[in-house]
Amino acid sequence: MVVTVDGPAGSGKSTIARRVATRLGFTYLDTGAMYRAVTLAALEKGVPLGDGPELGRLASRLQLRLDDAGPAPSGESQSRVFLGPRDVSLEVRSPEVTAAVSEVSAHAAVRSAMTELQRRLAGRGQTVMEGRDTGTVVWPEAEVKVFLTASPEERARRRLLQLKARGLTAEQEQVKREMLRRDAWDSGREVAPLRKAEDAVEIDTSHLTIEQVVERVVVLVKEAKAKGGAV
Repeated sequence: MVVTVDGPAGSGKSTIARRVATRLGFTYLDTGAMYRAVTLAALEKGVPLGDGPELGRLASRLQLRLDDAGPAPSGESQSRVFLGPRDVSLEVRSPEVTAAVSEVSAHAAVRSAMTELQRRLAGRGQTVMEGRDTGTVVWPEAEVKVFLTASPEERARRRLLQLKARGLTAEQEQVKREMLRRDAWDSGREVAPLRKAEDAVEIDTSHLTIEQVVERVVVLVKEAKAKGGAV
């Protein structure tokens, strides 16, 4: 069984997906971290962010590994990310990577390389994968699809707390503007845009606790298992 959790930044995807995976004994797959890893490598190697073919070649050659055995060094819910032997879990969450990842991930060659890897990883067993196109492109046949949302103000507040936890400073309005800019980029790209799958269950997390959202998703999974098919 595969469960997909999609939605914009700050909607709670990482936290919810990881906790649902833990509750169910599934593998957790953070697809967004994979695009962040490609972006970090591109920035470090000086690959132009507009050069899709070269970025695709870079993505296909990356020695990328995710470890979901525990939270990232920052204490957040995201997976630990490795490029070769190097732990880049903090670097991939930097403001520089965050500002560039939408542009990098919009290239068809990059998405093709990452989607192939994501499908291969998810095909190994029961998986909860989170991202922006997991229910529409990566695994459209998923038995359970969830699309998380939250108000822009709440999403910005959450992201600001994450930044502060890493010792970074920012203004909430600035964070909100950057989120809305990324939303527009991700939703408007030609390849695998951010959108809700037609058969996804939408959950607005603005006024719900983490545990309330987790419980809703777990119930959906149990119902799907009982039916032996999709939600």
